Amino acid sequence: MSGALNTDLLLIEACLKGDAKAQKELYEQYARKMMPICLRYSNDYETAKDLLHDGFVRVFTYLGDYKGEGSFEGWMRRIFVNTALEYLRKFKDKPHLMNIEDAYMLESNEHSVLEKMTEAEIIACIQELPTMYRSVFNMFVIEGYSHREIGELLKITESSSRVYLTRAKQLMQSMLIKRYGKNERYRI
Repeated sequence: MSGALNTDLLLIEACLKGDAKAQKELYEQYARKMMPICLRYSNDYETAKDLLHDGFVRVFTYLGDYKGEGSFEGWMRRIFVNTALEYLRKFKDKPHLMNIEDAYMLESNEHSVLEKMTEAEIIACIQELPTMYRSVFNMFVIEGYSHREIGELLKITESSSRVYLTRAKQLMQSMLIKRYGKNERYRI
């Protein structure tokens, strides 16, 4: 058993016994890692803080369900992504379906400016995307979900997921051109 996993399991065990100090330690250990997830799925800092709070409420509620198999951080990330998706379904307009024929493919020989951007600049661009575009972009590019999984979670078709991703990339390209100039084309 790795040291980090062992430490996590001891911390989890203390939290399950109601140890407030252990709960605070767990929060402090993972809040910085979970906040970027919340920021990517929200469009403002206050909403992200609410998602962070709601995510930790769920973590502590379902902590007993973690069986020590796999990464605890990965288990938590899934809870935070699901919390954000539930928020989007509950408080945002229902997603509308798009036809795959409406999308066009981006050129593959474009330069990626993302390597030069800070995390804060990338998050700011993502936050400017419309809700569904932002959700699909986060889930596919950052969280690693497949289009099939995204479709199931967001209750859209697989092809709609592909269209939302393409459109999100196009919008981000436009944002980057506005911010960094038209000299180059940007690949996202």
